[in-house]
Amino acid sequence: MKKVLFSFVTLLSISTFAQDSIAINFANTINVEDLKEHLYILATDSLEGRETGQKGQKLAADYIARHFESIGIAPYNGETYYQDFPLLSQTLFNSSLTISKEFNFLEEYYTFPFFGSTSLDFESIQCIGFGIDENDCSDYRSIDVKDKVVLIFAIDLLREKEKSKIANIETIDWEYQLEKAYQHGAKAVFFVDKNVKNKLKKYSAYFKKEKRNSLINNAKFKLPFAFIDAEDLDNTLAISTKKLLKKVGRCKYPSFKVIGSFSTIVKENLLQGENVLGYLEGSDLKEELLVITAHYDHLGIHNGVIHNGADDDGSGTVAILELAEAFAKAKAAGSGPRRSILFMPVAGEEMGLLGSSYYAENPIFPLENTIADLNIDMIGRMDDKHEGNPDYVYLIGADKLSTELHQISEDANTYYTQLELDYTFNDPEDPNRFYYRSDHYNFAKNNIPVIFYFNGVHADYHKSSDTVDKIHFGKIASISKLIFHTAWQLVNQNKRIEVDVQSNFKNDRK
Repeated sequence: MKKVLFSFVTLLSISTFAQDSIAINFANTINVEDLKEHLYILATDSLEGRETGQKGQKLAADYIARHFESIGIAPYNGETYYQDFPLLSQTLFNSSLTISKEFNFLEEYYTFPFFGSTSLDFESIQCIGFGIDENDCSDYRSIDVKDKVVLIFAIDLLREKEKSKIANIETIDWEYQLEKAYQHGAKAVFFVDKNVKNKLKKYSAYFKKEKRNSLINNAKFKLPFAFIDAEDLDNTLAISTKKLLKKVGRCKYPSFKVIGSFSTIVKENLLQGENVLGYLEGSDLKEELLVITAHYDHLGIHNGVIHNGADDDGSGTVAILELAEAFAKAKAAGSGPRRSILFMPVAGEEMGLLGSSYYAENPIFPLENTIADLNIDMIGRMDDKHEGNPDYVYLIGADKLSTELHQISEDANTYYTQLELDYTFNDPEDPNRFYYRSDHYNFAKNNIPVIFYFNGVHADYHKSSDTVDKIHFGKIASISKLIFHTAWQLVNQNKRIEVDVQSNFKNDRK
């Protein structure tokens, strides 16, 4: 019975797509020339890499807002396009660490300034293995860490991020472990890592560079922490790291008597980022809302070199600008959407999805009225798997909360764009964990169906060589048309899509 019903619904969807010549006309207004014009402005050196809180990000926000105004997309509240969110700028000036002996900062250990200036003394360290982990038998319920310095092994935790920029080191694992340690009353965490010296050879200057973090999300960094080289720590403890690991394997977690201290000196300043919100009001179903997102920020300037982020995520940003214009033209011609659409380029993604997180926690429009989020992050390049074939896109999340959303997406592609839809990264077991690494996640975790459009990573990912001359604009246009047709169906069909699936992705980023 279920199969018969599903087939009937699918046929209705197919017939709708097959007959919609009006949608085709407005989708065809999305063109390569306009995409180029926008991206050559947004990814130019004069915008200095669009780092959140800096001049270039403000210039990009202004350009986006002026474009929305010029095409008839209104400010979300009738007055401004900007949703401001606070940032905390932190610069680490110095640090000292003693565990029976003095460790050399940026030679034998490193830390980040996220928890601010601190000074603490301790007389013992409690080992808890690998923290809270499915494959580990350690458990805070049986190990008392209240008011203790905690030792966690990070020896193998850095493998997945080795190829990524240093700013992204283990944002999934160690942040979660810090949060859990804080919840159980620990007063500091030391991660033991065999890769510390290798990291410091390449990135020692990075650890003293200014960092920015959301004031809202900063609670997870209340605990002081450091990454300590395993070999150097061996010289101070009564037991080697290898022997400790064997004990941990047998679920034994020793405590060490030591004379120790840890301090940091951090300078802090308040900054501000901006999400840009363009609102297109619907007609008879205007209280319901489709959100379309892409992040317009990037990495800024590092060691005097501008990181323009043409693909990441200039490509997604210009797609939004063209999608907004296509829907604005449709409304001006009397074919406007029944449901409202929020076109929302966000900032702060490169710092931990900060802009979209702020919106989800401070929504301008009720989340319960938000039918879906279509998120675009990197659609202008080809990865190694699809080299020479621009006619593809990775889709992530489409079927995780709504079977109907997935079917609408499939039908839009079948009847309009005929791209290769690659679901490789839609597997919850995929080690890249892209589902957690872009702005759609902050909607999905609130039970809002999402689709993440993505072209995969390439050799220029997070490098200064991610430049406009390498962008395949025809690819951006084709994917943008797929998004347009998907959005067109979502905002115009009689009933909003149903949330009928319990996602097999976990609802946290750990």
